Amino acid sequence: LGWKFYDADDYHPLENKKKMEKGIPLNDEDRIPWLCTLHDLLRREDTCRQDTVLACSALKKMYRCVLISGASAIESNQPEQPGENPALKILFVHLDGPMDIIAGRLEKRRGHFMPLELLKSQFDTLEPPSAPENFITVSLEKSLPEIVLEIENAILQG
Repeated sequence: LGWKFYDADDYHPLENKKKMEKGIPLNDEDRIPWLCTLHDLLRREDTCRQDTVLACSALKKMYRCVLISGASAIESNQPEQPGENPALKILFVHLDGPMDIIAGRLEKRRGHFMPLELLKSQFDTLEPPSAPENFITVSLEKSLPEIVLEIENAILQG
């Protein structure tokens, strides 16, 4: 697609990485500042009219809202000024698959700070996207070329 690619894991603060390395799941308090940083990155690229792919475990609806709207999604006592920072248009791709397939892929990953033991906590936290969120669900049981094609088709169809 010629789009910029970012891996959200590269933007975790050191404290989050250390926590995960010890097998301690992140909580909302850990994730919200990280998600706000990712929102700022996406906002910057959007301002430059740069199409972007962000690989991110936006497990909860609230997390996806933060990616779209930034801190204003959680700061209910500070309403967003109309037109000041319009919500980003994001297509979320929910890669859906059984825990054993994802575990197998994690076991093959080398040099990453998140251990396999944390996978269950991610499944426990997961709130799959639902209407009216802008998303597609793609099965991880398909081949990689099939997955990529399905995502590309969804993007190109708008």
